[in-house]
Amino acid sequence: MTNANEITMFGAEWCRDCRRTKAQLDGLGVAYTYVDLEADPSAADVAKEISGRTNIPVVVYPDASHHVEPSNADVEAKLRELSLI
Repeated sequence: MTNANEITMFGAEWCRDCRRTKAQLDGLGVAYTYVDLEADPSAADVAKEISGRTNIPVVVYPDASHHVEPSNADVEAKLRELSLI
């Protein structure tokens, strides 16, 4: 589902943490694929397989690691680690 240089974020519009993380990625100019779990409910199963949890957002990084409900600091630190910002 993800390629080597792509971030994928699973989220939903009703989720405040999802909106915050999406705004952060947009603000940093980081390219990512947004998977809207309201528009594609079956993708929730994919997100759960990745994270082992039902919490969102799930952010999947190019190194195959992921965060579940990350803080802005967590996301920024990971993006720096991967030299994406």
